[in-house]
Amino acid sequence: MSAAPGRPPYPPFTAETAQTKVKAAEEAWNTRDPTRVAAAYTEDSEWRNRDEFMRGRTEIQRFLERKWERELDYRLRKALWAFADRRIAVRFQYEWHDRSGRWFRSYGNELWEFADNGLMRRREASINDVEIRADERRFASSSWLTDEIPLR
Repeated sequence: MSAAPGRPPYPPFTAETAQTKVKAAEEAWNTRDPTRVAAAYTEDSEWRNRDEFMRGRTEIQRFLERKWERELDYRLRKALWAFADRRIAVRFQYEWHDRSGRWFRSYGNELWEFADNGLMRRREASINDVEIRADERRFASSSWLTDEIPLR
């Protein structure tokens, strides 16, 4: 566990506090600031992202730096799926393009577990990428943060 200051809301979660955690994560990830995002995790946080495993805030920050160098104009939406005690399940979608201009929508699910201080101590993410045309982008309009997240 981390000696870092806590990050409310704290477990055990209610429907309202779980939703608050999900929205805060969405907002942080959309900044594409690896330092800010990594600060939400314990110093010894364990991650699985796709086929990559990492441990600790430093490794997480380096991963995020690489991610956002590759995934350009990244826009993410997260939705609460389920919660219990100190765990939250989330589904998400994000859109991005590579350096050649090809657009993708990435679909995923995350399992989160939190320490008593509200920092995330475990994150497991399964993600699939689908190439899309630029005119198929869902998160390009000004309403992208308020629209519901459809299944496809």
